[in-house]
Amino acid sequence: MSEIFHRRKLAEEMATQLLRPGVLDQALRSGLFLSGVRRIGKTTFLKQDLIPALEADGAIVIYVDLWSDTSISPSDLLQRAVRAKLGELEDPLSAAFSILKKRVSAEVAARGLKFKFDLSKLGEPGGVTLADALTEVVEQSRTDLVLIVDEVQQCLASDDGLSMMLALKAARDAINLRPNPPGHFVFIGTGSNRALVQELSARRNMAFQGAQSLPYPVLGGDFVAHVLTRLQLQGNKATPSHAVAAQAFEDLGSRPEELLNALRVLAHSLPAGAGPDATLRIIVATVRAGIANAELLRIQEIGPLAEVIFDRIASDQENKTRGIYSTEAVDEYAKELGRRVRSEEIQNVVQQLQGANIIMRLGHGTYTVVDPFVREMWLERKAQLAT
Repeated sequence: MSEIFHRRKLAEEMATQLLRPGVLDQALRSGLFLSGVRRIGKTTFLKQDLIPALEADGAIVIYVDLWSDTSISPSDLLQRAVRAKLGELEDPLSAAFSILKKRVSAEVAARGLKFKFDLSKLGEPGGVTLADALTEVVEQSRTDLVLIVDEVQQCLASDDGLSMMLALKAARDAINLRPNPPGHFVFIGTGSNRALVQELSARRNMAFQGAQSLPYPVLGGDFVAHVLTRLQLQGNKATPSHAVAAQAFEDLGSRPEELLNALRVLAHSLPAGAGPDATLRIIVATVRAGIANAELLRIQEIGPLAEVIFDRIASDQENKTRGIYSTEAVDEYAKELGRRVRSEEIQNVVQQLQGANIIMRLGHGTYTVVDPFVREMWLERKAQLAT
């Protein structure tokens, strides 16, 4: 039995909707944004199920994760991914090119794609634009090109990211708006912050305004059943009921790794005479507290001022906080810490929180918590301390 829980049916349905949209799915031509908190299996689903399903349907897929290296700008990460994929398509023996052999002429199948531009200068001044490069790829390959940007909300953190989205919109329009295009450009953006991901398609000044925005379909009872079946096949006697395990999975934020951690603890520490259901409930409460401690420790390690600033941002009901450098805010920090706080100190701490992907800048003077789960844990802990 496979260790990976595949969601092939969901992936195949999504691939069909994206590549061959029906009347009710035409909005997907404008783009698709999927949002869900961290560690619920988004990237695993993309890499293990959706990308293979898209490629099985003949599409070229380019994947880039904007959190893979936050010291590099979003546009540079994207250009690296595009260069890598296009370089593979120039090699007729590569796995990337193999999906095209049935669609191109015998001559192209033998030599690979040959681009008229210098791939090394993609996106540079005087070099080929992203729109022109991707248009030529679709023209030569005669198939759809799917671009997946993971942690897409990172684009909101900088002008470079917003410019990148404009460049992708230009590529989408250049390819899709031609009469009878040989293939289409399909954009998928996924992210950990639902509010921010939705803004990328809802705000009028966003490049993909009007695109489809949906919650990521989280794993459910079928995943829990898969895990419990594996435990039973391995002869594990500390297997809880499906109902209790499913509730535990929900309490842990539908995070597969955390459920497996809880079940691992249950298997190795079930007290004699104790029932696995009751014990799992206790373990889950402990694991949930552990998740909170690990996440909040990252803030505490930066220092007391970081905690005060983070609290101001997290406590904002709309999670869009302005004025963290205002006189009122500085006075509040000083009161909480019992000492004078300098503006340079605040700026340094804010930069550290941003560098750790704990908060992000939405615009001039506006900040938000990156991960809604971390914000939830912070506010929950704050309420507990208050009572």
